[in-house]
Amino acid sequence: MKFTCPKNALVQAIQIVSKAVSSKPQMPILSGIYFNANENILELQATDYELGIACKIEAQIDEPGAIVLSGRYMQEVIRRLPGEEVRLEFNREEKIVNITSNTADFTLLSLPANEFPVIQPMTGNMNFTIRDNILRDLVKKTVFSCSNDEARPVFTGCLLDVNNSEVTMAATNTHRLSVKKEILDEFNGSIKIIIPAKVLNELLRIMVSEIPTNVKVNCSYNQISFSFDNVYLTSRLIEGQFPDYKRVIPPEFKTNVKIHTHDFLSAVDRVSLISRAGEYNIIRLNFSEGKVLISSNNPDIGKAEETVPVSIDGPDVTIAFNAKYVTDVLKNIDGEEFYFSLNQSLNPAAVKLENDDTFTYIVTPVRTAQ
Repeated sequence: MKFTCPKNALVQAIQIVSKAVSSKPQMPILSGIYFNANENILELQATDYELGIACKIEAQIDEPGAIVLSGRYMQEVIRRLPGEEVRLEFNREEKIVNITSNTADFTLLSLPANEFPVIQPMTGNMNFTIRDNILRDLVKKTVFSCSNDEARPVFTGCLLDVNNSEVTMAATNTHRLSVKKEILDEFNGSIKIIIPAKVLNELLRIMVSEIPTNVKVNCSYNQISFSFDNVYLTSRLIEGQFPDYKRVIPPEFKTNVKIHTHDFLSAVDRVSLISRAGEYNIIRLNFSEGKVLISSNNPDIGKAEETVPVSIDGPDVTIAFNAKYVTDVLKNIDGEEFYFSLNQSLNPAAVKLENDDTFTYIVTPVRTAQ
């Protein structure tokens, strides 16, 4: 095996696939990145059996072949090489790889390529195509609401609910809920699957192209794949029954407050500095007389409060939340203004966008001593 390729392209490909390199591999081979050079295409792969990522780049292939190299060291070595091109040559007898770039020369040990579980394109029973900007928006506005508690796997992923042309993504940790809806161009059928948050976060990191492109999604009962540009990503799905999220959304709200997003987010961020050390990071919001008073109190540190002008339609409300549950959603929505919809101090509240009924965020308040 022998090839030459641009350093930047190789660095980017290694960065993409390395997210699937196992940090605690069941077998040594899973700590490596698989390189397959053939017909002027270099394909890189990595997998931990839960997540698999493949990436292809153009290269000058002088001798085709396949090898596996340490994911950790390849990432560090290639990134630091001094030249603009990288040349890699495999010595089959000694099972070593020689990597050269400009004045740098590295020799690395290889792992046996025939032991690597090569990622094969899956053939699911359901597939559809979605624009990358639409998929990005679905993920961005929901995935932050997933739970980190592995004891309840269902809540560590996002529900993808496709019903003909309507696609809905929902996520919850039982204290908050994000729901985002979009329309597919052409699709007939229905799917309900739970995709791990880890996978969706990797998609967000990889889908950075400014030119709109199609993403091909392929689903089976326990697996999903995403294919776009030069990247192929596959993952296991989470088994279980996702809760009926529609029942959590209150049918109506008595108080609707129009708020400037940046001003409110900045104020909550400042005031919560005091409460952040506490177990629940509690802030109190008092909506009255055309303003919201944001306050926090920590007996061991001190107090903080700040007011932000708002437009209130309905009765005054005083309510308390985990500050993180408020700032998380505001960091992931677009728009200069949003609506905070409320009922009473112990009833769930909603965050919505003006003239946009495709997104709803429900957050449960915290009971505090008066």
